Amino acid sequence: MKEKEFIKKGLTKKSENISDWYHDIVLRAGLADYSEVKGSMIIKPYGYAIWEHVQQTLDSWFKEGGVQNAYFPLFIPYSLLKKEKEHVEGFSPELAIVTHAGGEELAEPLVVRPTSETIMYETFSKWIQSYRDLPLLINQWCNVVRWEKRTYPFLRTTEFLWQEGHTVHTSEEGAMEMVLKALGWYKKFYKEHFAISPYVGLKSGSERFAGAKATYSVELVIPDGKALQAATSHNLSDHFAKVFDIQFLNEKGEKQYPHQTSWGLSTRSIGGLILSHGDDSGLVMPPRVAPHQVVILAIGSAEDSERSKIESVIQDYATELKKAGIRVVVDLDTTHSMGYRINEWELKGVPLRLEIGKREIADGKATAVRRDTFAKNQLDVKNLVSEVSSLLDKIQADLLAQSEKIKRELTVDVASYDDFKKTLIEHRSFIRAPWCEDAACEANIKEETKATSRILELDQIDQKESLSCFACGKPAFRRWLFAQAY
Repeated sequence: MKEKEFIKKGLTKKSENISDWYHDIVLRAGLADYSEVKGSMIIKPYGYAIWEHVQQTLDSWFKEGGVQNAYFPLFIPYSLLKKEKEHVEGFSPELAIVTHAGGEELAEPLVVRPTSETIMYETFSKWIQSYRDLPLLINQWCNVVRWEKRTYPFLRTTEFLWQEGHTVHTSEEGAMEMVLKALGWYKKFYKEHFAISPYVGLKSGSERFAGAKATYSVELVIPDGKALQAATSHNLSDHFAKVFDIQFLNEKGEKQYPHQTSWGLSTRSIGGLILSHGDDSGLVMPPRVAPHQVVILAIGSAEDSERSKIESVIQDYATELKKAGIRVVVDLDTTHSMGYRINEWELKGVPLRLEIGKREIADGKATAVRRDTFAKNQLDVKNLVSEVSSLLDKIQADLLAQSEKIKRELTVDVASYDDFKKTLIEHRSFIRAPWCEDAACEANIKEETKATSRILELDQIDQKESLSCFACGKPAFRRWLFAQAY
């Protein structure tokens, strides 16, 4: 069996089994590996490079917005979590609790951080005294643990990495401004860096974060018609402030409770990236986030009389591209066939492949192949930097346009429950429908169809129409998005 045939045979097709394909891609593209702890993963350098890009980009935006980084402990006294009944009930099934340490039973159990509201807000109550201390804008990059029963690499793991922003404001208006600002950062990141066009909006009461007044979410439309919650931003109002006795003196010298927000994006985003752009040949990386934007492959065997010249020219091209800020990797491998090498780089999703051999050098050209479309053309090496840069920009824009097209095609408007169920069976999609917003109705929809309300789009929040709920027939005045979800 030829090497190329072996590579193709070993990779499940996305079009045939997206779940198996996803696991194949995560492992074989070198993004992550399984660990000895069930449900936890090892993020390998290639996968972690994507997360580093997420960190660096968002962190710069946060800091421009006045948010400062801090770090709070991994262990949280169980008594702090119990202070807020709804909060502890919301996380109780997923908690990892330490009862013994140092060879002794602990006087009080410690919870391994599922999220940091409680330990942060106990501290905020000591930090905040006056309106001059506000707004307090804090973010931390850390790991959290939620004991999931069913796990998938990146999408749902027992331990994962994220950032969690926590802010405190003198008024609810200030808090809502922050909620929407964070939501805007996430939407901008997905569009401009991951080349994914998301839906953004308000979660239903049943889907709201435990203890929040309102939760807003970024929802990705995966090409199989399912939804992936990809970031959240919460208006906590003054609820947690009252629980943890966070008060400040206003300008009149009166004590009052502040209003708070929390917002976060995790390594789940990488799962969304894989699912959104990958194809039957492997990953497809948007250039802005790709660890390697360009791979240059040497054509020819080790015995080729001009091999040393080819390698020298390739190194010169790589140096030129790197000086222009383009992330380049060079492949001078002579131990594998050209087909094998091409398949490996396609599997890793490198946006642009340049092939250089004797013919290209003689013609002053570089053969360029796009990963997203496999389109091939010849570049003039005299203008290599500008032509490569232009192609990378084109790939980034085309991937976003493709994501927007998929989102449109996989969003269906319905008015009846029969059409709702028919759509999910015949062509799973996001479904926009008038809904009464009743929790019992929502629970019934979920039980019968496995679909949940995803969001009320931001531009629909203030809409008031005279409608009937698609599921139960009760009065409705807004149209919500529903979908089956990961």
